[in-house]
Amino acid sequence: MLLSKARELREERMKLVKSAHALLEAEKNITGETRSKFDQMMKDADGMKADIDRFEMVEAAIEDRGAAPPNGRPGGASDPAREKEERHRKLFRSYLINGMGGMDFEDRMALQKEYRDLGTGGGNALQGTGAGYFVPVGFVNDVEQAMKYFGPMLDVATVMPTASGQPMPYPTDNDTSNSGEQIGENVQVTAQDVTISAVQFGAYKFSTKMIKVSLELLQDSAFDIESYLKEKFAVRLGRIVNTKTTIGAGSGSGTINGIITAAAAGPMAVGSSTNDGGSGTAANSIGSDDLIELEHSIDIMYRRDAKYMMHDSTLKFLKKLKDKYGRPLWLPGLAVREPDTINGYGYAVNNDMDTIATTKKTVAFGNLKKYVIRQVKELSVMRLDERYADFGQVAFIGFARYDGNLVDAGTNPVKYLVQG
Repeated sequence: MLLSKARELREERMKLVKSAHALLEAEKNITGETRSKFDQMMKDADGMKADIDRFEMVEAAIEDRGAAPPNGRPGGASDPAREKEERHRKLFRSYLINGMGGMDFEDRMALQKEYRDLGTGGGNALQGTGAGYFVPVGFVNDVEQAMKYFGPMLDVATVMPTASGQPMPYPTDNDTSNSGEQIGENVQVTAQDVTISAVQFGAYKFSTKMIKVSLELLQDSAFDIESYLKEKFAVRLGRIVNTKTTIGAGSGSGTINGIITAAAAGPMAVGSSTNDGGSGTAANSIGSDDLIELEHSIDIMYRRDAKYMMHDSTLKFLKKLKDKYGRPLWLPGLAVREPDTINGYGYAVNNDMDTIATTKKTVAFGNLKKYVIRQVKELSVMRLDERYADFGQVAFIGFARYDGNLVDAGTNPVKYLVQG
């Protein structure tokens, strides 16, 4: 039922997009009124895409719920892992609301048992009096999911969880200059060693900054402290992690090496005037030829799983862009769960990237999964009881550790377009 609605919406959206492009084609010199009408039509198309995503998300969730229980267990049978997670969440809520000192004896004993059982294993454990609490898996997953919605890097990159934050080399090798050989009978083969190198990963510490909550809110049973912190932690961590993994300076700067910093420079844009004869220059526009040059600057092996990534204002420009034959480069996905594309490739919107201006790095292209984000252990939460006690407030802080780098063996899996 929902999928049929999604299909109908996709067809309506396609008609709307075609009408918007026809509007531009009908005028030689585009007026301000036409621009406004086009922008409104594209805004409506984006709204319809959001509704399509909602329908398909609900349908996917229903399909997952209808799947067979793991290990052949009947649907009504108890799930030890789920029960353990719920017990842990109960302790977490008690810790958030009451603190260690305010927890009842039973909860404190259960918390100490969790520490004994899990503390030495490096996960989900109390770290000592006043030092913070590793939060339940469900809470962490919710925060991570919200961070993905906030910025694309945790979604388009490869996330690599690790149990510790010690320096970690990620091996690479570039054997592209070597090939096999043809040999005759009873002839010895040639030796050719492989040169191994490595991309180094560390662990940089990030915090949510302090979030203060009044005692009245904590004591109010109607206040969902867990959901409140989840939202705040996700937005704050999402912003900083997405920014650093996108444009972090790296190279001894004491922070993450962002994907744009680590990527290689692609072609220099020449602008849309070379495609349509208009007034678009290399400094203020992108031409269809520029995107083709960028695509083919990436090896064909990386183009198989390639995506574009750009700022939303750059996407807006590309939605209006056509090739020399008047064909739009941006096309909406028509089939169920089919993404919108530029030149046949999917794309991600990342507002930490540059907008179109002189010498800016505006469009990234390549296999974005070759950028690896290291996530060290779980998110941990500290509750500060004393610091704001005279204000009748309790402060919470979330801590997480990340690093990121492009796993590039020298063949440049990601490149970016530079404005002239």
